[in-house]
Amino acid sequence: MIETEEKLLDESRQGEAIERYSQGPGSNGRKVYIESYGCQMNFSDSEIVASILEKEGYETTKLMQEADIVFVNTCSIREKAEQTVRKRLQSFHQVKKKKPEMIIGVLGCMAERMKAKLLDEEKLVDLVVGPDAYRNLPDLVNEVDGGRKAVNVILSKEETYGDISPVRLGGNGVTAFVSITRGCDNMCTFCVVPFTRGRERSRDPETIVEEVKQLAENGYKEVTLLGQNVDSYLWYGGGPKKEFDKLSEEEQKRSVNFAQLMELVAQVDRKVRIRFSTSHPKDMTDDVLHVMAKHDNICKYIHLPFQSGNSRVLELMNRGYTREWYLNRVEAIKRIIPDCAISADIIAGFCSETEEEHQDTLSLMEEVKYHFSYMFKYSERPNTLAQRKFEDDVPEADKQRRLSEIIALQQKHSHEQLKKDIGKTYEVLVEGVSKKSDQELYGRNTHNSVVVFPRKNYKAGDYVMVKVHDCTSATLMGEAIA
Repeated sequence: MIETEEKLLDESRQGEAIERYSQGPGSNGRKVYIESYGCQMNFSDSEIVASILEKEGYETTKLMQEADIVFVNTCSIREKAEQTVRKRLQSFHQVKKKKPEMIIGVLGCMAERMKAKLLDEEKLVDLVVGPDAYRNLPDLVNEVDGGRKAVNVILSKEETYGDISPVRLGGNGVTAFVSITRGCDNMCTFCVVPFTRGRERSRDPETIVEEVKQLAENGYKEVTLLGQNVDSYLWYGGGPKKEFDKLSEEEQKRSVNFAQLMELVAQVDRKVRIRFSTSHPKDMTDDVLHVMAKHDNICKYIHLPFQSGNSRVLELMNRGYTREWYLNRVEAIKRIIPDCAISADIIAGFCSETEEEHQDTLSLMEEVKYHFSYMFKYSERPNTLAQRKFEDDVPEADKQRRLSEIIALQQKHSHEQLKKDIGKTYEVLVEGVSKKSDQELYGRNTHNSVVVFPRKNYKAGDYVMVKVHDCTSATLMGEAIA
């Protein structure tokens, strides 16, 4: 699987409205349309927004034309994502000219950075809400109803929405996402997340386990634990984040780290698969790997971004590890979980990257041989340390060439890895009907590889044993076996 833009959940879900499948009590007659862009966390946040609004009597709709309120949950991680969102807002604004009572709002990562431009300069929106202020949405809508523009982009050190049960909308009824942390403290020099999502905080493990239980009871078969850096999850009773060795003796006794949380979640229901995203190499411990190896229902797949294969560039990025450290973590994965698939994020052409340093990235890829990767050329983001301190000095033509070389090598490795699966049999969780043929189903195996096979009498949510007989560079093809 090759991705060269934002890590979308699925191409078909880009810009998809979230749709309610049942109407809650106490409807106030107003309909809300939500579009989500970008990472899994944004889609998860939209479900939280839907839950908050449902309690106030709002209904959601998949038809923008019938909505009283339109929200765009935004992504700011790359320039192209912002351009896509702004074009979408412009199209909504044209609809609003014919329906002036319609409210247009921006949620999420673009909110703080773009609030003045969107509200005052371009006058594209009526309401701007940051990712920690969703509880305030009903009051902000009331402000707009009163003729005022409404803004709340205040970031929180405590908000986790842990007490809110998300409304599961627009998905396949088989897989779901559960946020375990919010925000990020890593301060990678190229990244806007700490500025758009705030400081890292972990959610109470009891609320996480309860949410997974509810999903299992409602028929979901796979749960992905989400966080900007799941490996640094640490709950000790609340309050500002601390390192484990700085906790009091009492706090240490009641603390739960990521490995312990994984153990708790895996034990909820053995028929529910567990995945997680995203890991950070500097925080990944052997304890997590041993828990993965111990539990069959924890998928044998790790997304482990490395960004660059050169230690000098990694230091400029403030990644907190060297090339050698990263390869040590890869060695640990392959030793403790021999059949584990690994994917990565890779940036081509970061500030001052030389041709030799680019070759270090290619050589690291050759050493690891990832199953798939998300690959980008460096895109300077406003207010990041890289934008303020470093010169974006790699020529655009060199960035594009380097990215092309990375993509070509990853395509080769992806094909090589999938070829190894020919002749093997995997348990596949069916997610739906193949896009290419309604006579075929698709699902994913433990490695997160897409598997396509004849439909027969199987359906979404079934676990099916599939013997692989062929592959492309992105997909396995097989036959269901009894």
